[in-house]
Amino acid sequence: MKQLAGLALLVSVPCWAQADERVAALIEEALAKDGHGGLSVGLIEGDALVFSAGYGYADTQAQIEATAEHVYRIGSITKQFTGLALVKLAHEGTLALTAPVEDFVPETRAIRDRVDPAPPITLIQLATMTSGLSREPRNLSVYLEGQASDWSDVVLRALPEVRYDFPPDTRYQYSNIGYAILGLALERALKPGGSDYMTYIREEFFEPLGMSDTDFVPRESFRSRIAAGYHVEDDGTVDAETPAAEHAGRGYKVPNGAVYSTVADLARFVSFQLGYGPQSVLPKTVLEDNLGRSSSSDGTLSAGYGIGFRVVRRGELIIFGHGGSVAGYRAGAYFDRASDKGVVVL
Repeated sequence: MKQLAGLALLVSVPCWAQADERVAALIEEALAKDGHGGLSVGLIEGDALVFSAGYGYADTQAQIEATAEHVYRIGSITKQFTGLALVKLAHEGTLALTAPVEDFVPETRAIRDRVDPAPPITLIQLATMTSGLSREPRNLSVYLEGQASDWSDVVLRALPEVRYDFPPDTRYQYSNIGYAILGLALERALKPGGSDYMTYIREEFFEPLGMSDTDFVPRESFRSRIAAGYHVEDDGTVDAETPAAEHAGRGYKVPNGAVYSTVADLARFVSFQLGYGPQSVLPKTVLEDNLGRSSSSDGTLSAGYGIGFRVVRRGELIIFGHGGSVAGYRAGAYFDRASDKGVVVL
């Protein structure tokens, strides 16, 4: 339902009491054009989820109506947790943002077409999409297979198929494999004696934020509430098999796109980014400092990228957050710091 991208701009609505009518109108228009699947929406103000609802079907074949409690894949919103993990570890002194990636993942020397004498890429360059690495490895389908627990091994196997498209730190280049490498570097920074990447994100972010329906794998506690995914081809053909098969694992795409979540859980994450804590996860001052650094932008200055977040400008409105796209699923979680509002669309 690509028509729903405009929902993120609802943060410009002066009063949320007026917003639910606009949400319903946008969704009804989209459902009329594309009756497959459904969606869940949440509106956030400060530390509160002030509106949530489901529309259409969480399972079209079984005619199960979508609710705000359904679980969806959130794709690249996962990158926000990876980026904030880097910020947290740097804040705590475990590593430096500017540390070379090779210090943690020396296997990156196998990446092709390195431009000499350019220095090695750094952690912050991976996090801000300025590493110059290709978006994906060659022969991508080979590296999209495997359980979540095997993701790091898949990353290492993929490295010889990754290339430099640009010298590091010369321009913005969105890279999924770059964020997988970042996740692996963070995992190795935590060891010896520390936890693996997924455990760290669960213990340092999901659990303290109260995100009980959020994880990298379909847990028994929410498996029955996972909305079915549907991919509609240009000719109208509906593919439900590929999204269903990917629940078994997406290969290397864990630190960059594996997470499942709900409207309520992502609302808590949005409120956290707005500064409502808990401070033990990351102090508000550290979050504000991070959001104040957009490291790259497009030529029109209408969009930029920081450590794990996008920033988009539409006139006077500036919104932060991230979108996500996985086979059969689309997601967005955005917020406006000036109005203290946020939107989640799954």
